[in-house]
Amino acid sequence: MCRSIKTLRPPVLAEEATEDEIRAAALQYVRKVSGFRAPAAHNQEVFDRAVEAVTEATAELLAGLEVRGGAGARRAS
Repeated sequence: MCRSIKTLRPPVLAEEATEDEIRAAALQYVRKVSGFRAPAAHNQEVFDRAVEAVTEATAELLAGLEVRGGAGARRAS
């Protein structure tokens, strides 16, 4: 599952990561950690909250990273 999570920062990703790409990576992470591809109804709320939390943390991380080295180095946001 987690093998499908790709690097979301420049220069690996030519453009800044989209909200959809960040959310997809968060969903893959939560699926891997929980062991559920699709949680049962009684776990759906906590599963969704975890995806949102990981999405927010990932967006914050990408916004704060400073990519150095090379001519194309820039702050990722």
